[in-house]
Amino acid sequence: MARTGGPSRERIVAGAADLISRRGLSAASIREVAKHAEAPLGSTYHYFPEGKQQLATEAVRYAGTAVGRVLREELGAGPVAGLRAFLALWRGIVVDSDFRAGCPVLAVSVEEPPADEIPPALVAAAEAFEGWEGLLAESLGEHGVTPDQAADLAALVVASVEGATAMCRAKHSAQPLDRIARQLETVIAAALGRPA
Repeated sequence: MARTGGPSRERIVAGAADLISRRGLSAASIREVAKHAEAPLGSTYHYFPEGKQQLATEAVRYAGTAVGRVLREELGAGPVAGLRAFLALWRGIVVDSDFRAGCPVLAVSVEEPPADEIPPALVAAAEAFEGWEGLLAESLGEHGVTPDQAADLAALVVASVEGATAMCRAKHSAQPLDRIARQLETVIAAALGRPA
């Protein structure tokens, strides 16, 4: 989730997504986000008067939308092309960051929420995952895969890629993504009735 040179608000949201992808939600204070985004602290509070939870929610939505945009575009060439683009995107993020960054959506998802509360950022994370799964399932369906199988395969792809992205960071290696890439492509090709 590269920072943009756009308006200050968007730069802060992009910076928050990047910081969360690197350090997790707990370490992403408003002050740290402002510093990371190279934005004035006052502007950060101005744009996000509800504080960290509002900023985290918008950062997750930003990441979900950015990934969804890439996925939607590449799925125009079919499910295998979409899968390859999804894998390449995450591989690029972890490798280009020297294995310091992962997925901000996953980072928010693994944080323990306050008791008896579902934070808006966690809801946004669920929506991002569902959006990616929906795009994949829709493409698979358009290529002849039954709705149930398409939904199952889409969940498998998203869960595998997210887990492998976390493993890449831990192992300081792109090998987990490379390994699942081969397997997922084989599974998708089989579902489409094509040789891998």
